[in-house]
Amino acid sequence: MARRWLIGGLAVLLVAGGTGWMFRKEIILNILTTLAKAQDVRARGPIGPTQEIRWQQGPDFVSEGGERPPNIILIIADDLGMNDISTFGGGIVKTPNIDRLASQGASFNQAYSGHNSCAPSRAMLMTGRYPTRTGFYFTPIPDNMGRMVKLFSDGAGGGLPEVVFTPPGKDTPTFEQQGLPGSEVTVAEVLKAKGYHTVHIGKWHTGIGKEFGANAQGFDESLLMASGLHLPVDDPNVVNARLPFDPIDRFLWARMEFSTSYNGGKLFKPGGYLSDYWTDESIKVIKANKNRPFFLKLAHWGIHTPLQATKADYDAVGDLKPERLRVYAAMTRALDRSVGRILDALDAEGMAENTVVVFTSDNGGAGYIGIPGVNAPYRGWKLTNFEGGIRVPMFVKWPGKIPAGAKIEAPVAHIDVMPTVAAAAQADLPKGVAIDGVNLLPFAEGKAPANRRPHEALFWEAGYYQAVRAGDWKLQVSTNPKKEWLYNLAVDPTEKRNLAAENPAKLAELRAMLVEHHKDARPPLYPYSIEAPVAVDKTLAEAFVPGDEFIYNPN
Repeated sequence: MARRWLIGGLAVLLVAGGTGWMFRKEIILNILTTLAKAQDVRARGPIGPTQEIRWQQGPDFVSEGGERPPNIILIIADDLGMNDISTFGGGIVKTPNIDRLASQGASFNQAYSGHNSCAPSRAMLMTGRYPTRTGFYFTPIPDNMGRMVKLFSDGAGGGLPEVVFTPPGKDTPTFEQQGLPGSEVTVAEVLKAKGYHTVHIGKWHTGIGKEFGANAQGFDESLLMASGLHLPVDDPNVVNARLPFDPIDRFLWARMEFSTSYNGGKLFKPGGYLSDYWTDESIKVIKANKNRPFFLKLAHWGIHTPLQATKADYDAVGDLKPERLRVYAAMTRALDRSVGRILDALDAEGMAENTVVVFTSDNGGAGYIGIPGVNAPYRGWKLTNFEGGIRVPMFVKWPGKIPAGAKIEAPVAHIDVMPTVAAAAQADLPKGVAIDGVNLLPFAEGKAPANRRPHEALFWEAGYYQAVRAGDWKLQVSTNPKKEWLYNLAVDPTEKRNLAAENPAKLAELRAMLVEHHKDARPPLYPYSIEAPVAVDKTLAEAFVPGDEFIYNPN
């Protein structure tokens, strides 16, 4: 069957020889994705109808004896820019529920993602460890995605340098096997050892299967995002916004499906728009575990592309232009609603006082969506180590423990979430395992000395593109293009003045810190396949001209 598809597709290409090259690229994409989907069906069967999840039920009564440890809920947004929410005075739309969460707990105003893209950040959230220890440096991408991104980038206009694609070698693990090693100890495993019931809902992206999947990494239950559509493209309640200038977007629309799975079982259709569906199921988990401590990781796909919103949210945000901005704003509204519904459920069940709620994003907003200002006032996007790519919101609510409205200015990062959550649960960190993060509770509770910072330095790495922040100084280094960027964030938080040439002493000091950080670094678990050029100050929808600053980011 696959051979017949391929032969037929090649025949179509020959007939289309006189048509435009972009049209022929679309034909190639359709052929390859049709083949891939057919192979998926052979491997795991068709996507079944929506089914009810029978979540494991906790005890009917609270067990007596001893103080019950707090429930813990970790909510992770996807590609949320610092200026997407109204918490910091901006926002494309108002986000009253995220604002409410921030006001009821501690806001870490200089919080950083672990990485400038999603999967390594998620690994750091789970382990509290840098990639130099785990080897998890790069974001895994689906089979054929690299080729398709390269194909649609070349000759597409815009002026950016070409995408570099390196085909996987014969020993390169498959997409499913490009995961966080099972030998790593996750926060779910730490909390499970303390008696917590552990549940993952939503995006995973750190491997699939017996060693790498959520159930293998400490979660008792997992409702997994198995593909990448928020709703079926032809759903009567969906509004779609395609991005013709973005090669990744072209791949997602062609390749992704609307599916989920429970505990690694057969795929089935989710019961609604993903942000709402994940929230519906999260509330069921909260109710099912009212009488025992639980850890719920709610990892949203919103507001990542493909841009899809419900018609109700689309109508509610008003007549924003362009169309992609309106859909994006509607997706943000859905994400905010999710946070509010989780908080309301905790209040309704009488559980808010004994529940720690953490909210963050996996990285900054993406430039490839073609919407300026999502990371304002910071420069850069997802896939860069400029502040716009790695600054993220981080809020921690714990009534009675963390003062409402607390603001912490010291730099913190995703590596701190695991030890902080473990400390809240009074759970032991794994013995013999170096944890790079620190417990942030003393800072959130106002018990840490005023002049103390959690970290001497923070580090980021995507292959040859690396960064370090030490105190208020930040250095980025790259070998493609070969350049260094040195900034004093205390006076230049938006990274406008590169001081690398005029401050050689500070440059040498931070270079040495990067060298020391990599002294005994573990090599990558698998190689990158794409080196993508990213304009620092323009979205992908804007023309890149000579003199504009750019970086290359591997995967």
